[in-house]
Amino acid sequence: MKESVLDVLMYLFENYMDGEFSDETNHETLRVELVGAGFPEDEVDHAFRWLDGLAEQRRNLSITGAPGAIRIYARSEQARLSRECRGFVLYLEQLGILTGLTRELVIDRLLQIEDDIDLERVKWVVLLVLINEPGAEDAAAQVEEMVYYDGDFLH
Repeated sequence: MKESVLDVLMYLFENYMDGEFSDETNHETLRVELVGAGFPEDEVDHAFRWLDGLAEQRRNLSITGAPGAIRIYARSEQARLSRECRGFVLYLEQLGILTGLTRELVIDRLLQIEDDIDLERVKWVVLLVLINEPGAEDAAAQVEEMVYYDGDFLH
């Protein structure tokens, strides 16, 4: 079975406290453990680049706009994110789980995944973005519940 970057990130989430895998000083130790657990080295490296990219995007991204503004997706984004995935992101934003900033971080991080993007992957990326977002603990807990316990949200 070919492991993907998201598989590595999910493993990190499920087996380590978020401070452990978000802290760059732990990356080398975690890299050794992940390769020892059977993950391909290139996917482990990609996972840490993904986390580093999340931190960099958070520092560089500034969102301004009126509350209730609608996000228009570029054609390239629409090609990668199905209507169901885009609808789920909008649903989370309408619930107040995602802000304009975290929505953009989610979209950016989704587009960095080389695999096909389905609703399950969107849920995981949202969770990973929120657990790395200061002050978003309640929102992350809600999404974690969705990932592990809830069924189909949109129907």
